[in-house]
Amino acid sequence: MENSTQESHPRPENVVTYESPYPIYAMAISAVNRRRVAVGSFIEELKNRVDILSFSEDSSSLKPVPSLSFDHPYPPTKLLFHPSVSAPSNLLASSGDFLRLWEVKDSSIAAVSMLNNSKTSEYSAPLTSFDWNEVEPRRIGTSSIDTTCTIWDVEKGVVETQLIAHDKEVYDIAWGEAGVFASVSADGSVRIFDLRDKEHSTIIYESPMPDTPLLRLAWNKQDLRYMATILMDSNKIVILDIRSPTMPVAELERHSASVNAIAWAPQSARHICSAGDDAQALLWELPTVAGPNGIDPMSMYSAGAEINQLQWSAAQPDWIAVAFANKMQMLKV
Repeated sequence: MENSTQESHPRPENVVTYESPYPIYAMAISAVNRRRVAVGSFIEELKNRVDILSFSEDSSSLKPVPSLSFDHPYPPTKLLFHPSVSAPSNLLASSGDFLRLWEVKDSSIAAVSMLNNSKTSEYSAPLTSFDWNEVEPRRIGTSSIDTTCTIWDVEKGVVETQLIAHDKEVYDIAWGEAGVFASVSADGSVRIFDLRDKEHSTIIYESPMPDTPLLRLAWNKQDLRYMATILMDSNKIVILDIRSPTMPVAELERHSASVNAIAWAPQSARHICSAGDDAQALLWELPTVAGPNGIDPMSMYSAGAEINQLQWSAAQPDWIAVAFANKMQMLKV
């Protein structure tokens, strides 16, 4: 991305494109094998696909590895590789009807486990999202439309705890510390939970318009005081400081349509990327003090269609992945 607040078109060598036979939504970049990128199809029917791509920075290519593609029931709402570089195997997790774990080998994929968070039924309420705990990788937290968040011990394949987290559907979940996570919901609140005190949660933000759902949550891993959230049908990114609840420390308002995705930089506490229905990905540097007229992005990238998803991987901090229509692009920043 060019360092300019004007619309910028990166040099061709800084954009690597993969074109899928299907619309793409979920994406993940491996920490163990940084050449591996997973993309999930978004087809409104039972049969969907997950493709593992091989990313080469040297040859500026993203190529599918045919032996590493597999069928997935329903569109995966999220994909994440095991967060530890020293993981014993290259595990991939996916959410949808269940939380599933897959082992990605050199030339094959094996289903490891299918985890159902319903205690009373063989069916699970759809999972909207999940997050893999980087500090304690045995833990994955899932969010569901049934108002719950479920914390899994994925090594044992058991539920560690399940909380009724919100009054309505829970749309996203993010870990902060080892036993602390936050979630956002259709009830319009951001809540923080500490597993040492499961009976209580702290509401740190509520939508200014009653019952406006909060769709996504990103916790700044470089500075855990800060998180970001987005509201349904809003062009704003709301930056929160957990030390001063209720009032955002900044609101980023330069998108011209709804924001769909946000991601903090993996190696900088002050940079965040956002993407939305205006087909733009904006890169922001948060100042220590915001000016009276708000904050302008430091650079912007225009895609060919509404951007549904973005990922900024710790394994590839120079690259941001965006998904729009049936394309996935890696953008060098």
